[in-house]
Amino acid sequence: MTQILNESYTLNLEQAINFTVHNPSIRTLWQGEPGVGKSSGAEEIARRTGFPLAMVDVPNLDLGDVSMPVVDHTDCVMRYYPNARFALHHGNPVVICLDEFTKGAEPVKNMLHPMLETSSPRLGDLKIPNGSIIYMTGNKDDDGVGDSLQQHTRQRVIPLTVYKPNAEQWIRWAQNNGIATVVMAWVDRYKYCLASYMDGELNEFNFNPAEPQNNVVSPRTLEMASRVILQRHLFDADTLMAGLAGAIGAPAAESIISFIRFQDSLPSFKSITEAPTTAVVPAEPGARAVLTFGLLEYVETDNLTNIMHYLRRLEEEWQIIFGVSLARHLTKKKIAFANREFAKWAADNEDLL
Repeated sequence: MTQILNESYTLNLEQAINFTVHNPSIRTLWQGEPGVGKSSGAEEIARRTGFPLAMVDVPNLDLGDVSMPVVDHTDCVMRYYPNARFALHHGNPVVICLDEFTKGAEPVKNMLHPMLETSSPRLGDLKIPNGSIIYMTGNKDDDGVGDSLQQHTRQRVIPLTVYKPNAEQWIRWAQNNGIATVVMAWVDRYKYCLASYMDGELNEFNFNPAEPQNNVVSPRTLEMASRVILQRHLFDADTLMAGLAGAIGAPAAESIISFIRFQDSLPSFKSITEAPTTAVVPAEPGARAVLTFGLLEYVETDNLTNIMHYLRRLEEEWQIIFGVSLARHLTKKKIAFANREFAKWAADNEDLL
């Protein structure tokens, strides 16, 4: 749903992708706080269109990295040849993400400017193939991270403010993208960790452009923390803490470490599936959160019935989290809809779903 934050209309990442894909002749500028998926959206655009992707890190460009003059001895003129990183030399439509355009040097921005025209866009002396999708990313000017855009550029693009997903939206993505169970459980228990200053909400976890900070919690840094946790068996506790603090900030790292301790003390999956009516049920809410999200990973056709028997012993809150998550899972939802015990549970809890 479109929101209005600080007098600015905002979209979620899916809406920004959809708008950009269906308006290839329009140049868009995706703005928003760091780590909300503005750059990674390019991969999804390329997947949907089937076009090759050119990721261009604009702040790292010098003039010679964009186009170079080459002598045309036949016509006795100079021609500008673009860098191969823009993937224009094949003559086919391409997806170009001008990443962090608003942090680029002004001369570089000026050289890229012809790409933004609606009539005969080009880079150097090569025309942009029809159907190509070109969009830019950047943070908002008042975020204090070095972004700016001249008015003559603003009038050639449509700015789209991309807002941070809330906890429910992020968890839905995480369940289908290999994120560590303990990270999803932590986000579910501390939903405000994904609050945004753009909503006027500031806490110990999130980005505050008015203050100097080390790392903070965002969709990008949560994914990075997940990769650290998935490898934690290879290093000691101090290294884990240092890695997590570097990924998501010390307050979040200290908090999520407690959830890791819960994970290490949970009953075995084997005991749950072999003795669902007697297997230990953890008392701590944090441990139950980790358990609920963890069970989702193990769901198979031959064990879901016993998993449901076990979950019936937990409060409705945890049953709902598990049931809704399973019903939305890209691959495991087929198992759920074919399982009698799950269907019976869904009927019994219809008023809560």
